[in-house]
Amino acid sequence: MKTKHKTLSPILITLFASLFCLSSANAVDSKNFAGIKFIFIQSGCFQMGNDDPPTDRTVGETPSHRVCIEKSFYMGETEVTQKQWQDVMGSNPSKSKVEDKPVDRVSWNDIQEFLQKLNAKDGGTFFRLPTEAEWEYAARAGSDDDYSYGDNPGSLANYAWFGNLGYKGTPHEVAQKQPNDWGLYDMHGNVWEWVQDWYDGTYYSSSPANNPSGPETGKYRVYRGGSYIGKATNLRSAVRFSALPTTRTHDVGFRLVRQLE
Repeated sequence: MKTKHKTLSPILITLFASLFCLSSANAVDSKNFAGIKFIFIQSGCFQMGNDDPPTDRTVGETPSHRVCIEKSFYMGETEVTQKQWQDVMGSNPSKSKVEDKPVDRVSWNDIQEFLQKLNAKDGGTFFRLPTEAEWEYAARAGSDDDYSYGDNPGSLANYAWFGNLGYKGTPHEVAQKQPNDWGLYDMHGNVWEWVQDWYDGTYYSSSPANNPSGPETGKYRVYRGGSYIGKATNLRSAVRFSALPTTRTHDVGFRLVRQLE
């Protein structure tokens, strides 16, 4: 005798399929390394930079060009916090000392010492700063718009701390706003984030299509993402700023990459 099986109605099938697609689309692969939460970033290609008519501020964003990140990596879910810095360095240089705020007043050079100590503590050489291309790829999270969520600056406050002009206030605790579609918090705003590369305002015209790592030498290092004192236009995914690697200021911090072993 054949066993009778109940079948789902087409409406239920559609509903379950929709729920499965939603959960898959929103799924984030995360992992903890050395007490820091990281998000897995799958390798892929994206459009880097900006082709809008350049101004004095945006000339370094052109031309828009296709870039491929050939190796997957882990990106810090948040900016490195004061507690995470304290645990490695034994001190906290930040202006407003709150454990869950991003560490600030750290120079690019200071971060190299932090990385050396963190890697020694972890027993490898896997922690580093992101390249500028990796940073923008992760910040965009699949978007070609001005921001990870679209072009409308009116929605920026849902994702970013910004707009306290004139160096008023302090950075905010991390992960208080909405993350981008890849699960990364504060990629727009809160504090600027140092990246690995030297700065060259004409680099995009000659950079390689695969895994660009910036000029071999330079005077200034790049930082990205905008800050709590920034205007909305300076929080766009394509924006590039730079400073001497010895610079320390209370609106610049950093985010880590953990490369695959």
